[in-house]
Amino acid sequence: MATNNHISLKEIEEALSQQHDPWQAGVTSMSALMPDEQRQRLGVKPPPGELTSEQVEQQALQQRDQIRASALARGIKAPAAYDLRNVDGANFITPITDQLDCGSCVAFGTVAAVEGRLRKQRNDPALDVNLSEAHLFFVHARARGYNCDTGWWPAEAFEDFKTKGVVDEACYPYDLSKRDGSGLCSDAAQRLTRISGFTTLTGKPADIKEWLVSRGPVSACFNVYADFFSYRSGIYKHVAGELRGGHCVSIIGYNDNPGYWICKNSWGKSWGDQGFFNIAYGECAIESWQNHGADEIVNTGWQNNSRVLGLWSIDQDRNAWAYFQALGWRKISTETDAVFYQLLTDLISAKAAARPVNFYEENSVIKQVYVF
Repeated sequence: MATNNHISLKEIEEALSQQHDPWQAGVTSMSALMPDEQRQRLGVKPPPGELTSEQVEQQALQQRDQIRASALARGIKAPAAYDLRNVDGANFITPITDQLDCGSCVAFGTVAAVEGRLRKQRNDPALDVNLSEAHLFFVHARARGYNCDTGWWPAEAFEDFKTKGVVDEACYPYDLSKRDGSGLCSDAAQRLTRISGFTTLTGKPADIKEWLVSRGPVSACFNVYADFFSYRSGIYKHVAGELRGGHCVSIIGYNDNPGYWICKNSWGKSWGDQGFFNIAYGECAIESWQNHGADEIVNTGWQNNSRVLGLWSIDQDRNAWAYFQALGWRKISTETDAVFYQLLTDLISAKAAARPVNFYEENSVIKQVYVF
């Protein structure tokens, strides 16, 4: 059971020395906070019927050797090391954010996974994507009865991403003074990003690795101990201090030598390694608690400044497709003859003149086109 005992940097460094210094501790933006304030920066709340942090940790400890062996097993699609921040020089991970004094880590870990998935799906590391943690937490989680004091649950966050969708950051910036939903923009219904579903990878480290390589980031919950708040660099292993609670992050890579996950946190750049951290395989239930990956991003919304590279049709009524640079194929709406032929005419014109277009799509079907 967590208490309010504070741990000093000296105690952590002594414990690290006894363990041959697997990681480096120091003063961070989180280490100076009191235990209750530190717990406020976590935010995993298991619903009834789910294991608690203590139960998850006990189960993970019993399975640690098996988990580590599974993580080290080389998958067919997984190389020995992989980092989504450097895939042949390309970075598919969006910038570090800060959840501030609110137990909204579930929203941040989920959004980070979906943003990285979108960049991978489009194969565009420069894709300008910034989705709203505020919308996911202050609207969707709030509708379920959660708030900054309670935290949330990842499976519910992914489900809301699928059924309700999440707007972009500009539509609802993350501002704790507007946690009542008042920060949402007026045209939110036209700015939603949805996922087709999500895959649970809990307890399957080999599958997590293959997902990272083929699809993108994986959200993960793990148990946070007092020493973790002082992490600066290296491969984290719990060495000192009591359990503070559960926390949700995004796994963005791994390295089999010596065996660790690379993770994106939501405590700002002044904590850890510019906001990122490494954690050993099998440590603190990192691959044994609510690991999820977004299946596909549902293509609904405006696509701006796109180039038409190809057009295709077949000898069937209103069956035509357009191929866009960095986006792929999209079907042209068959709503009516007039709509179909107008859209097709606009797209043919844009392709012939090499002019960019803005288009609105619903589930990958083009509904409107504006040619520059």
